[in-house]
Amino acid sequence: MLKKILLLAALLLPACFAQAHEYAKGQLSIAHPWSMELPPNAPTVAAYFVISNKGPDSDRLLSVDSPIAGTAQLHEHVTKDGLMKMQQVETVDVSAGGTVTFAPMAYHVMLLDLKDRSKLTNGQTFPLTLHFEKAGDVTVQVMVQKQAPDDTPAHAH
Repeated sequence: MLKKILLLAALLLPACFAQAHEYAKGQLSIAHPWSMELPPNAPTVAAYFVISNKGPDSDRLLSVDSPIAGTAQLHEHVTKDGLMKMQQVETVDVSAGGTVTFAPMAYHVMLLDLKDRSKLTNGQTFPLTLHFEKAGDVTVQVMVQKQAPDDTPAHAH
């Protein structure tokens, strides 16, 4: 009997993990929050995810925070005067029926003044709370990975 229970648990584990990486509140869903594993002395880390708005009303991401960082900021990459640079943005609009991708070379969350580096190694997770104007707060678990997922776009907003 114990073997059957263990087998069932092993078979259900991937399904539970997949569910754990999808978050929803109201008309918004946040898919696959992830971060790249960085060297122990890295001063900052970035977090990425995809926000989808399945509803008829737009919403706005106002801010983010995480207990592993003293400061969390919304950033984007832009080309200015022929140079690619990163800049902080105050908010990020999520249009009705739209999708916003947080990915390398696009929108992303910068976590500064890192407090808990033990959560920044491959396979670990850390909480990140997204504060939306209409949907309210959504806390997701960011999965730390050695490399970017295969389906990550190089540049998308």
